[in-house]
Amino acid sequence: MNPEDDNKPTFLVGTGGGHGATGPLAADHAARIQSITADTQGKSAAILVVDDSRTLRKLLARSLEQLGYRNLTEAADGREALELVARQEFDLILLDLEMPVMNGFEVLATLKGDPLLRGVPVIVISGQEQEEGAVRCIEMGAEDYLPKPYNPVLLRARISSSLEKKRLRDLDRLRLHELQLEKEMLQIEKEKSERLLLNILPRPIAERLKGGERTIADNYASVTVLFADLVGFTQLSSHTQPEQLVTMLNEIFTAFDRLAEQHGLEKIKTIGDSYMLVGGLPVARTDHAVVVSQMALEMLEAIAVINQANRSEFSIRIGINTGPVVAGIIGRKKFSYDLWGATVNLASRIEAAGQAGRVHVSASTYEAARERFRFSERGVITCKGVGEVHTYFLHGHLAHDAPAATAVTAG
Repeated sequence: MNPEDDNKPTFLVGTGGGHGATGPLAADHAARIQSITADTQGKSAAILVVDDSRTLRKLLARSLEQLGYRNLTEAADGREALELVARQEFDLILLDLEMPVMNGFEVLATLKGDPLLRGVPVIVISGQEQEEGAVRCIEMGAEDYLPKPYNPVLLRARISSSLEKKRLRDLDRLRLHELQLEKEMLQIEKEKSERLLLNILPRPIAERLKGGERTIADNYASVTVLFADLVGFTQLSSHTQPEQLVTMLNEIFTAFDRLAEQHGLEKIKTIGDSYMLVGGLPVARTDHAVVVSQMALEMLEAIAVINQANRSEFSIRIGINTGPVVAGIIGRKKFSYDLWGATVNLASRIEAAGQAGRVHVSASTYEAARERFRFSERGVITCKGVGEVHTYFLHGHLAHDAPAATAVTAG
């Protein structure tokens, strides 16, 4: 027996004890498959020789070495054999039956009763009555049976056959595991793609797109559109480091995203320092003007919290309009869910004509939300491309309709 060969690779990681339920494959998975495929003679196989007679163990070990098997380990009784199997992996066990402490039948029963060890082939070599011992061992799960004294030619044939069967089983397991890993990787990539899609599109729209719809465009009779713009941010960006600028924008827009998610509103996009969202689509709801108005008030609160936390002086203009829109997806590789129509254009114009730190709304939004909020009439303003428009400023809730305070945190 050559101790220097003890570290040669066995056929399959995980068939022995101490390596997990199914044996996690190492990073060199492909190399192991190649190694097993190349070792058609099984000469690198780890073989455990179990016999209470030292003379017979040594004789059998020499016979195996003469046959070209070098990775050999010896055990003097059944208990020692099980302790070895629990610590390291073996590709084949040559087992004597008549031993003190624990006989071969008990060892075989233990091996075949353990899900981690039952895959290790066992060839029983014993002096017991051949027929009786052979039948019982095979029934218990032994791979084969050889009577003592064994025939060297028959020994080589039985070992070769057992190792070849195990080699093929190991290859099947490795390749099955490889297929399972590939399946898991595909599932992970699919989930990542779906998460990315949901970051871009509303869930109902993403589901329709995955369902095969090529053109998605819908009319909505009534929604509420909000535009918000950071006042003075363009001037600020001219003397602010890029990293700091992006960090500030990210903190503000992340706070807005959280509010939109809490209220069930749909963020459409950000353009520079502008933020756009809508209520009432893609899933219709009748309270969209009320919820968007509430969102606008909480956006002002969020800015105040961020200013206090960062000792900054940001302010926003918010414009809101209610009316019909067309919504749909544009693009084939880079999808974008967007809104079109006069309602969107007017919301943008109302925002541009608003005042810093205030929520400016159209008459249609006022009519839809006036029973829940306090407004003041601004009067008639002229909006580019629209003409004269009656607008209002939103101030807060009516006394009888004030909601519980909403927690707004910076960061």
